[in-house]
Amino acid sequence: MAYTTVNKSSDYFNTVLYTGNGTDNHAITGVGFQPNFIWVKARSASKEHRLQNSVVGITNHMRSNANNEETAGSVKTADSDGFTLGTSLSWNENTTTYAAWNWLAGTAFSNDASATSIGTIDSTGTFNNDSGVSIVSYTGTGTAGTVKHGMNSTPKMIIVKRRDTTGRWQVYHHGTDASSPEDKYLFLDGNEALLDHSNRWNDTAPTSSVFSLGNSAEVNNNGGTYIAYCFAEKQGFSKFGSFEGNGNADGPFVHLGFRPAFIVIKKSSGTEDWSMYDTKRNVNGTSHTLPLVANDNGTESGFTGKNMDILSNGVKILTSNGELNLDNETYIYWAFAEHPFVSSTGTPVTAR
Repeated sequence: MAYTTVNKSSDYFNTVLYTGNGTDNHAITGVGFQPNFIWVKARSASKEHRLQNSVVGITNHMRSNANNEETAGSVKTADSDGFTLGTSLSWNENTTTYAAWNWLAGTAFSNDASATSIGTIDSTGTFNNDSGVSIVSYTGTGTAGTVKHGMNSTPKMIIVKRRDTTGRWQVYHHGTDASSPEDKYLFLDGNEALLDHSNRWNDTAPTSSVFSLGNSAEVNNNGGTYIAYCFAEKQGFSKFGSFEGNGNADGPFVHLGFRPAFIVIKKSSGTEDWSMYDTKRNVNGTSHTLPLVANDNGTESGFTGKNMDILSNGVKILTSNGELNLDNETYIYWAFAEHPFVSSTGTPVTAR
């Protein structure tokens, strides 16, 4: 059996770095595909995170560090090798440097739940079974129910945000609790510890066809409109797990089975930020010391002391900083590959 079916990770996920020029129709290239989900953050200036997707319209966005409703943005088009920007300073301020994380989920679907008997709430979206990514739009009913996510594998992480009014970003992650993660949730737009309530996921784990919702207005208000980003785990390409901190500068090694291109870490057992790393930044050597923070608009130079080594098969934590490695605390992560540790042909990758 092949170790992985994804030999070229950049066909499905890719980070591009660019510098704004302040002009209209600024084309950002080098993604390698037409992205369905684009997440942009300024590196050298304090600006909001901007998340947009092709399901509801690539020109609209929401902010991972705020609870604002969906608004028009400055990504004008998603293109065959990237995207084109307008003049908004949040995406395209002259001389400001930016990181853009891009995902492919290119197969469209539409589900009439009453006709298909898949789920109880109608949904539309786009998905990719090879990479285990789907983007789902639905309208809430106010009653606990289920939503088709489009993939043929079970999501390990789901991020839901209400679009039509203010509402916090709700996160399901299977690594938050060994026995019942479906009872728990986190806020992507905040640093709070893990919370427990049935009205988010109806205390029901997702399946290979649907995810479950409670009756919270944050995920399922009657008539409310929502977007859900769903991620299944794919060997050699993506992993969603947890680890225990040891409180030592010689921190834990987190085995992923690939060299990560992108990894986000959050302490789930306590109050800490969502630290974001990628291998397009900090390119000189393996040590990564400049995260961005998903729930904060700060610059990458504003978050220090959060060091890790990027290795051929995972990451090594190199700090006792509370956001990555307090003793006996639980941390969750989500990661996408730069390259699998072993390709489908049996070829191993070496560290940088």
